[in-house]
Amino acid sequence: MVTELTQFVGRPVYNAKGTFVGSVGNVIIDLPTRRVGSLLITRTNPALIDAGRDVAVPYRWVSAVGDIVLLSTFPEHVTVVEEAPAEEKKVAA
Repeated sequence: MVTELTQFVGRPVYNAKGTFVGSVGNVIIDLPTRRVGSLLITRTNPALIDAGRDVAVPYRWVSAVGDIVLLSTFPEHVTVVEEAPAEEKKVAA
């Protein structure tokens, strides 16, 4: 069965417990293998993901695709760690 990748965009994403995770914002392709590598999840549930940030989930976590996308696994909570800008990382000589 051939599925157009654009059909994924906008579909709601749920974890195995039936909790809303977010919506598919984009599909990330693994070019060397010519396969879907991951899904970019946008408009995420702030109860699961700090500050409702966008996250990419490996496509291997997807267990079913229909009117919704169902994930076979997803962390209980995703904590976002902010990195310092590159200028702040430089050590003064």
